[in-house]
Amino acid sequence: MEWDWEFAASIMPQLLAGFRITLIATALGAVVAAVLGLVFAILRRSRNRILSRGTGFVVEFIRGTPLLVQLYFIFYVLPDLGIRLPALTAGVIGMGLHYATYASEVYRGGIEAVSRGQWEAAKATNLNARQTWIHIILPQAVPPMIPAMANYLLAMFKETPLLSAITVLELMNQARSVANSSYRYVEPMTLVGVMFLIVSVISVVGLRWLERRYGGVGK
Repeated sequence: MEWDWEFAASIMPQLLAGFRITLIATALGAVVAAVLGLVFAILRRSRNRILSRGTGFVVEFIRGTPLLVQLYFIFYVLPDLGIRLPALTAGVIGMGLHYATYASEVYRGGIEAVSRGQWEAAKATNLNARQTWIHIILPQAVPPMIPAMANYLLAMFKETPLLSAITVLELMNQARSVANSSYRYVEPMTLVGVMFLIVSVISVVGLRWLERRYGGVGK
């Protein structure tokens, strides 16, 4: 099948609409992952063994199961329990929760890299737990984490096609819709590949800069 530029141009608006959903899902999923990942990391440091071990079990369970299974559970199983979520919301929660387990390990590594003397200094100056975390620990722990967190963000972007399994009209789902209705697969699938490639190349360049900028922090 030969490439048809006119057909490719005609389907671009639909693909761009899907690309927009892909970017939105990635951005919102990253926010969920960043917040929940920090919560998981802090809970795993709790002196309460039940809380820390329970959180550790949840993290390992989520990380040990496929993202696609988790998306199916959230979108198709939870409604049977009375919890109905829009497809995009379910996708964002699923991706965010899945990648929060990886982010938690990044957070934990960054937090543990902060010297014990910093904790003792905060205690000596009568800072409470919230002040210690906000003003002492996180400002030192976060910068070295940035390259790894950005890498997981790129990985999340590449996994957004899985959202098509729960009817989210992201880029791959739109391309599949075009292909199935027109019986032309070369143009939509090629354009999808090009869009993902462009974002990936830009992201890799950004990752290299982040590694140079923050990779040596704290060493």
